Amino acid sequence: MGLGKSIRLGRLFGHSSGRLCSVAVDHYINYNEGLHPGLARMGRTLAALAAGSPDAVTMHRGMAEGYGTYLRGIPWILQTCIARPDDTAWEQTGGVEDALRLGAEAVATAAFIRGATEAAHLRAIAELVRAAAVFDLPVIAHVYPRRFGSGAGAGFAAGAAISTTPEDIAWAVRCAAENGVDVVKVPYCGDQLSFQQIVEQCPVPVVIAGGPQQESLHDALAMTRAAVQAGARGATVGRNIWGQVRVTATLRAFAAVVHDLATPEAALAAADL
Repeated sequence: MGLGKSIRLGRLFGHSSGRLCSVAVDHYINYNEGLHPGLARMGRTLAALAAGSPDAVTMHRGMAEGYGTYLRGIPWILQTCIARPDDTAWEQTGGVEDALRLGAEAVATAAFIRGATEAAHLRAIAELVRAAAVFDLPVIAHVYPRRFGSGAGAGFAAGAAISTTPEDIAWAVRCAAENGVDVVKVPYCGDQLSFQQIVEQCPVPVVIAGGPQQESLHDALAMTRAAVQAGARGATVGRNIWGQVRVTATLRAFAAVVHDLATPEAALAAADL
């Protein structure tokens, strides 16, 4: 690993725990659900996040250019693509040069695997890795395995669920690692022993995605704690933080779980939630 990449990753994983508690606000066309109220006023949301001192924030280029000053020096990661699981949207909209110009610590990209376009998604990861390597810029892959239906002619339909089986998550992690990324973000598979094995077999840090908004904040914190106990190097959370009424306090609760391995009950109490 070169010095530049080592320094940048050191800033992202700079907490004494060695883990990452970050927030993603790169949600719009990717989910095809309209603009969530939590992201409608991006400046206010980023200010609330900054008050909670996340280790990093992932966002697209335009939001960084328009609202990046709200982060007050907090590291940020450039999301370089827009993508949906059914491939109705899948384009690179940012790149390494944008990240360097705007002061990002790393570039991220999303990939949906399984199915006819799996190889193309992985090629896009590899191309980003190749471009970033010239400048020692870390690459974070957000990888999601798709779940197909059964029967003749079945395929992956819009709105279908992402698979979280241990086998599919293990495949997603390996696919990203094989293409040379520096950090892999995947959904949690729901089983600590299986996830521990997945993490142990990956040569780079694995962090979990926050996933869909949970029925309760307690559930989201419990999932995060289980993943960290299994060896995840942290979490990148979206709707389960900015989808809450008290964004700053919610972020602090997640940080307590990720960095201190606090129980959900202790984290909620410490954040006065």
